[in-house]
Amino acid sequence: MKKKKTYTIRKFINDVHLWLGLASGIILFLVCLSGTILAFEHEIKDVFADELVIDPKGEKISVAVLKEKITTENSGVLTSISIPEASDKAYVFTVKENPKERRGTIMMVNPYTGERLKPAANPADAFCFFFFKMHRWLLLDSAIGRPIVGVATIIFLILSITGLVLWFPKKVKWKNVKSGFKIKTKANWKRVNHDLHNTLGFYALIFIIIMGITGLCWSFEGYRVGLGNLIGTKIFNRSSPKFQIIESAEASTISLTEILNTADTIFDYPGDVSINLPGERNDFFSIRKHDANGWSPSISDMAYVSKTGEVLAVEKFSDKPFNVQLASLVKPLHTGEVFGFFSKFIYFLACLIGTSLPVTGTLIWLNKMKKKK
Repeated sequence: MKKKKTYTIRKFINDVHLWLGLASGIILFLVCLSGTILAFEHEIKDVFADELVIDPKGEKISVAVLKEKITTENSGVLTSISIPEASDKAYVFTVKENPKERRGTIMMVNPYTGERLKPAANPADAFCFFFFKMHRWLLLDSAIGRPIVGVATIIFLILSITGLVLWFPKKVKWKNVKSGFKIKTKANWKRVNHDLHNTLGFYALIFIIIMGITGLCWSFEGYRVGLGNLIGTKIFNRSSPKFQIIESAEASTISLTEILNTADTIFDYPGDVSINLPGERNDFFSIRKHDANGWSPSISDMAYVSKTGEVLAVEKFSDKPFNVQLASLVKPLHTGEVFGFFSKFIYFLACLIGTSLPVTGTLIWLNKMKKKK
C-alpha cells in the first residue's frame, strides 16, 4: 500500500507560485515588455529626434535679453528657464497662457542668435507613449488599468519571494545549490527552459523587487503614503518651502543674469541649471542645478532666492538625511536612471528576463501536465 504524501509547506509555496503566475501571466508579460522598451525611452526618442544644430560661435546673448525677447513675442507668462552646461545645446523657456496650466508651452532658443528653434514632430513620441500607457494602465482607462497593474505588481512581488524559496533545493548543499547559478545549454529543451526560468529569475530578482516596491507608488495612493510614513518622509513631495519675505515697495527685482551669477556662486561646479521664476504660487526664484560630475544624473541641488537677491535657503542633496534622499530617488530607482546608462542597461536586462518568466513558467507547467497524463 502506497504511503499518502503529506502536503508540505514547500508544496504550498509551489502551488501559490504556480497559480498566481498562471493567473497574472499575460498582464506581467505586457507590463515587463513595455518596461523593457521604456528603459531606453530617451535614447529611442533621441535617435528619431530632429537634430537641432547650434554653432557655438561668438558670445551668447544674455538670458535677460532672451527673456525680454520671448515675453515680447509671446502672450502668456514666462515661468521657467533651463540652461544646459553644453555650449551647443539650446536654452529652454516655458511659457504658460494660464497659471493653472500644468506644463505650458516649451520654446527652444539658440543662445547665440536668439532664434527660436522648432524641431519637427518626433515619430518616436507616439511609439513610446503607447508603451507608457501599456505599462501604467494596460491601454485601458487609468481608473481601471492602474489598479489592475498594481495588483499584478503585488503578485509579481509574491512570485519573486516564493520563487526564491523554490530556487533553493530541498537539501541545501553546495553541490545542489550551484546548479541554480547556471543554464545547462547542452541538455534537452525542457531542462534549458527550466533553467532559463529558475536561473535568470534568480539573477533578476533584486531588480524586480526594487521595481515592484517603487512601482506601487504610482498604483495606490494609500501605499505611497504608507511607504512614506514607513521611511519617515513624503514620497513625490512637490511642495515648495514657505518663507517670511519682507520687501519694501521700492525694492526692484534682480535680473536673470544676477540670478545665474548667484547660482554659480552657491553651486561652484559645472552642470545644467533650471530656474523657476516668481509667480502666483511662489514669490521667489527656485534654482535647481545638476552636477555634471556627480555620481547620479538624477540628483540635484536646490536654492531659493528672493526677488531682491537674498538667498533664502540652500538644499544640497548630499546634506539631506538618507530617508529624504531615498524618497527623492523613487522614480529613478524604478526606471533605472539612478546611475545613468549602466543602471538602465541592467534594468533593461531585468525587464527582459521578467518578460520571459511568464512564458518559461507556463511551459514548465504544461510539460508537467503532459508528464502526469
